[in-house]
Amino acid sequence: MIYFDNSATTKPLEEVVQTYLKVSTNYFGNPSSLHTLGMDSQILIEKARKQIAELLKIKPKEIIFTSGGTEGNNLAIKGTAQARRNRGKHLITTMVEHASSYEVFQSLEKEGFEVTYLNVNKEGHISVDELIEAIRQDTILISVIHVNNETGAIQPIEEISRRLVDYPHVRFHVDHVQGVHKVPLHFNDVRIDFCTMSAHKFHGLKGNGLLYVREGNRLSSLLHGGEQEFKLRAGTENVAGIVAMAKAFRLGSEHSRQGNQHLETLKTTFIAGIKKIDKVVIHTPVKGSAPHIVNFSIGHMKPEVLIQSLSKVGVYVSTKSACSSKLNEPSRILLAQGIDDKKASSAIRVSFSYLNTEDEVKRVLNDLETMIPELLQVQG
Repeated sequence: MIYFDNSATTKPLEEVVQTYLKVSTNYFGNPSSLHTLGMDSQILIEKARKQIAELLKIKPKEIIFTSGGTEGNNLAIKGTAQARRNRGKHLITTMVEHASSYEVFQSLEKEGFEVTYLNVNKEGHISVDELIEAIRQDTILISVIHVNNETGAIQPIEEISRRLVDYPHVRFHVDHVQGVHKVPLHFNDVRIDFCTMSAHKFHGLKGNGLLYVREGNRLSSLLHGGEQEFKLRAGTENVAGIVAMAKAFRLGSEHSRQGNQHLETLKTTFIAGIKKIDKVVIHTPVKGSAPHIVNFSIGHMKPEVLIQSLSKVGVYVSTKSACSSKLNEPSRILLAQGIDDKKASSAIRVSFSYLNTEDEVKRVLNDLETMIPELLQVQG
């Protein structure tokens, strides 16, 4: 099996799974319980919070544990909008956000908020000048995805952060789900108010994530019925998942430098090979893109045709975001880049992890060299 769908989810590391099993078995008490078993579970949560905080160089109390990227984005965006609606109702985001952010803004528009959606250029990048020009006196939140989940395009988060110093009334949220370890952010060097991360994108387990909330920021909770997570996220904590996420985060941090060089090699090798195949168009920008994602189209071939052909030989790739892959419509992200409907409907996404090898890339390229001409001929 060759798994090249790591932007959808990564394979949990064996050490992470073993940590989850151990904690699930030995520390199953409810962290809110006052007995020893419950208190031991709470201690583990706080240890995990401290470990991740030290790696991110932030304060432990600035971490809110969530169920993943979707909840984190919803909490940051809705929570800020509701907490600060008396200050203003203008929000700014981009046309290339993940659905878990983009659809939240659409929902907020129905509640009376006004949203400015920033366009991107053909490489998928926004203009920081346009973002700054869009800020108004009643702007309360700017939300920008760091690494695009479909194309890998990197938005200039650091530059945006520097420019926002002059706008203290505006809060800044970053969807960092695809960037963790692969395109790291340094919180001491940037002013980010909220930042979303998800464990299953860095070899942790599904159902766990975190939201960084910079000290001093207010949020309205989405969930009620408990005082967990500093009263921002009611519900019994997933102790085993949280501890396993801390393990995955530490392992990812340790391997990121060498691993990112490896990812760059895989990406460079793949792009060089795929370019040699007739009718292939690459949508991932040459500059300003993450080391683990390549997005391309093959003529007007339906992507599911190639995906199923590859699956039959044990190779797994995808189309657009896994959250939207079953929708039979062009990629909203690619359309925003100015790519025509047919190409935006036929895009393939290949995404690597540290666990992949150059030999796997070469084998997939050989498979594609054989399959694509045959499939194009059948398709006519």
